[in-house]
Amino acid sequence: MPDSPRRRGALASVLLALLGLTAACGDRSPGGTTLTVYADSSLTEVFGEMETAYEHAVPDVDVRFVFGASTEMAGRLSDLSPADVLVTADAAAMNEADEYLGGRRRTVAHNSMTIAVAPGNPLRVRGLADLARPGLRTAAGSAAAPAGRYAAELLRNAGLQNLRWTSVEVGARAVLDRVRAGDADTGIVFLTDMRSAGVAASSVPIPADANVVTSYPAAAVEGGGQEKAANAFISWLTGRTARALFHKHGFPVPDAPQ
Repeated sequence: MPDSPRRRGALASVLLALLGLTAACGDRSPGGTTLTVYADSSLTEVFGEMETAYEHAVPDVDVRFVFGASTEMAGRLSDLSPADVLVTADAAAMNEADEYLGGRRRTVAHNSMTIAVAPGNPLRVRGLADLARPGLRTAAGSAAAPAGRYAAELLRNAGLQNLRWTSVEVGARAVLDRVRAGDADTGIVFLTDMRSAGVAASSVPIPADANVVTSYPAAAVEGGGQEKAANAFISWLTGRTARALFHKHGFPVPDAPQ
């Protein structure tokens, strides 16, 4: 059957629709770059603000964040999941993905730990020593997670090496969820995590002489063709705007760009 003008017009409409769909699935602007950043979940809120700030400063880059436990994010690189930047909550988690990373690692922020308890602290937990109280249910990160490694260091500082956690979780946010749900009486979490809890949990401070200073290293992922843009983003994370946003969300920053 020979083509009719109506048939040719319909085909043209379909082609135009397909071209529009293809364009919608690509970069958000002509010649633009999409950066995928794998980051520890404790950075969820601050990186949410940084996404807007960076895309305003560099309009041709679309930053997309994927959040999770540091070990999970590092492990995804071994599955060849697409990512351009990795930001973890300690150096050990970063080392797990070392073969996939390139360029210089930079410490972009610091943190510390605190004890999460039920709202109002009904069990009157006063410090680390109370975690050894019989019957108290305490959650912490697993030994393979940054939160777990930091929690173990806290116990050593307090002379509580023989204490055993009631439950171990994949990361600090999962620990906080346990406390918020009432499945744990206390939990060792990042200090900044408490902001996400709102009124659903309270915090018992850990004195500075027993606490730990945590670090967030960032590195570019090799092999994706975005190393230049990835390193530019990491450099921005050490600059004035990013440092101000880290401070706003309670993260200390290095004394000078690393």
